[in-house]
Amino acid sequence: MKKLFFFLVLISSLPVNAQSTGSVEGIITDTNGVPLPGATVYIKSIDKGTDTDFDGKFAIENIEEGSYNVLVSFVGFESVTKTVAIQKGKKTQLNISLKEASSVLDEVILTANKKPQKITEVPATVNVISAKDIQDFPSFNIGELAARQKGVDFVRSGVLGTGINIRGFNSAFNSKNLQMTDDRVSMLIATGLPYGSFSTVTKDDVERVEILLGPNGTLYGPNAHNGLVSTITKNPRTSEGTTIAIGAGSQNVVTGRLRHAQVLSDKFAYKIHLESTQGTEFEYVDSVYVGTKAYGEKNLDRDFNALKYGASLYYKPTSSSEITAYYGHSNNTNLAVTNAGRNQIKDWTLDIAQLKYVSKNFFANAYYTWSKTDETYAINQRTQNYVSFVENGFSEEEAWSRALYEQWIPAYGIAVPRGALFKDASERFNAEAQYNNNWGEFYVTAGAQYQLDMADSKGTYLLDQDGSIDIAQKGVYGQFEYKLESGWNFLAGIRADNHDLYGTNFLPKAAVTKTIGEGTFRLTYGRGMAVPSILNLQGNLFGGLVLGNGEGFTLTDGTKIDKLDVETINSFEFGYKGKLTDKFYIDASAYYNMSENFISPLRNIVDAANGNYVTHMGDKPIDEVSAGASASPLLLTYSNFGNVDTYGFDLGLNYYFTDAIRTSLNYSYFGRSLDKNDMNNDGNLDGVVLESELPINTPENKLSLGLHYGGKKFYGALFGRWVQDYDFFSGINVAAKTQDLDGDGVNEIVENTRIGRTWNYGPLGGFTVDANLGYNLNDNVSVGVNVTNLFDASIREFVASPEVRRLVSFELKYNFNAFKKK
Repeated sequence: MKKLFFFLVLISSLPVNAQSTGSVEGIITDTNGVPLPGATVYIKSIDKGTDTDFDGKFAIENIEEGSYNVLVSFVGFESVTKTVAIQKGKKTQLNISLKEASSVLDEVILTANKKPQKITEVPATVNVISAKDIQDFPSFNIGELAARQKGVDFVRSGVLGTGINIRGFNSAFNSKNLQMTDDRVSMLIATGLPYGSFSTVTKDDVERVEILLGPNGTLYGPNAHNGLVSTITKNPRTSEGTTIAIGAGSQNVVTGRLRHAQVLSDKFAYKIHLESTQGTEFEYVDSVYVGTKAYGEKNLDRDFNALKYGASLYYKPTSSSEITAYYGHSNNTNLAVTNAGRNQIKDWTLDIAQLKYVSKNFFANAYYTWSKTDETYAINQRTQNYVSFVENGFSEEEAWSRALYEQWIPAYGIAVPRGALFKDASERFNAEAQYNNNWGEFYVTAGAQYQLDMADSKGTYLLDQDGSIDIAQKGVYGQFEYKLESGWNFLAGIRADNHDLYGTNFLPKAAVTKTIGEGTFRLTYGRGMAVPSILNLQGNLFGGLVLGNGEGFTLTDGTKIDKLDVETINSFEFGYKGKLTDKFYIDASAYYNMSENFISPLRNIVDAANGNYVTHMGDKPIDEVSAGASASPLLLTYSNFGNVDTYGFDLGLNYYFTDAIRTSLNYSYFGRSLDKNDMNNDGNLDGVVLESELPINTPENKLSLGLHYGGKKFYGALFGRWVQDYDFFSGINVAAKTQDLDGDGVNEIVENTRIGRTWNYGPLGGFTVDANLGYNLNDNVSVGVNVTNLFDASIREFVASPEVRRLVSFELKYNFNAFKKK
């Protein structure tokens, strides 16, 4: 009887309790009335929130009577805060239309802490290339937009080849900036190089690119060393429709693109994308030296083509979770710069398959990558091999075919293995799981990552004659934030990363931010590391002339060359991002880095003049690794060296004359402190520390100024960029001013002459002006033109590369949506 009485009392009390609280509900859309699924609606004072469903609808219930500030945010849109009055027993209606972010402070980004966060709250220097920036840029190569970002060293090696570096120590083989695409590592498996043109993603499917300056290894792992570049593609639920684009330009460039996205139901959506581009590289022939005689690269193919396509299927098991399946493919033929000359890339394919789950508190991700090429070759080595045959009586046809594998030695009348052919059948598996949540002002993010590289060159450029080289990395991380109403935020994070070859390394991170008015000050510390690539560790190029250093070496006199270790950096940064006036925005940061154990350029460890040869690699006699290597006067490999401090300053200013007209100014300074008395900085172990042994390969000063216009019909930009002349040393490549390196009164480096195995055209850098202009014919059709190097200035931006002269590209784009909600 007592149980029945208690149950009746409980039932009778429910309507009373239901009437003691209220709720807020509504719809979140963009300015065109299109629902925004996945937008965040949050009431901070009571720590209650939700995400919008497929139709942009939301509801937050059981709210005590009173007045509350409701924050609505969505990536790429301006955040909005509205005050609502909650009444007992009533539903308060709140419908909000979000505008695309129109200023540098309104952005919501994803990359820094792996969750949506207003850009002013991010404890890092961040550049954002937005969807509108990409949409209004009428060129097939969106890599050019990186040239317009602060703190970024942008280089161009040709029509197709663009690249970036962040805060010093660039290289023709630069793997110190981790690149990600939709939570996938976008770096080649064996070399660790960024995908570049190998990317499977097309321009029209890119929602945004977020560039973080400085170490970001705590959440992202090894090789987020100097910075992180994250590309995020469009979700079909917020970008439904079809885009067809065709383009043409100088250097015989022709391109065509197709993207289609469709929402099938509140559960399913999909998208597909396709792009094909072809053209001809600038006319340029690099020098190849055989003995004292110079030859041009032989049988050079300057025609390039790139084909890429992909598809994604999206499934929402609940209104606040989503599963995505993705497949992408690319095929490339082009020219690529390396530390040892250029490579002729021939039909190099890359495939990716991914499955990802995202919900409010959980994230899980797994993907598989595989690459393949059978005909890529090193142009420099093949040319040397060809010359050795043809100048000793062999026919052109035989000389060219044998040049892929052998070099003729006339003194002995024999051919020795000097392979120039690169094959690749490498694979990689990645997986990650993450949990994030908050309890009041306390936020936590914790996760684990796994990566297994399976490098396979079929014995052509790696020590993998017995099968693929398998190396695993495992990492666990935790990041904790404490956010106070007073504007103080505190962050601490730690990562433990275990590598098959290097054991466990720890990557800590700490930050303090303080928001005052409409600006935020930040003080951060981060540690990063660069793990040697498989090529650094197990390379075997040109018949053993180049060997990786994963085991260490022993010389005749007993000298030990230690095996490669990880390269590390400790970075401190102070910055501010905010408004100076209603129209004037500033983002400034100063940093100080302490770096150790650089991975050296290739250097010869044999001293034949004194009879000091290599006897062992690790515990194995060197002749068992590479036949005849014990008597070779040349064996090139890598080593760790160097302790150097670097420092710099990045400044970004934006002034809005009107909503449509904006001007921007970016300035960066970079310097270093090199102790020439510290023999740890003696890269070639000759007893003298030279500037060329620890090259920063980065301009000391760079400045850019842009004028941007975004009207309803016309849009465009005029952008000038000045890069102070700077020296570049990378492998055999030299681009430097005339100078005496060791102070002996003799200029070891002379402009416009041969230096070692290359021709030195002088330092890189200069001034260029780019411009783009577009016009919307109607709501569906737009036309545009982009001009790189508007005034056709004579400027060389990278080693072993042509001068980048004026490039003109035209684009016609048609957008339509046959499935738009009425």
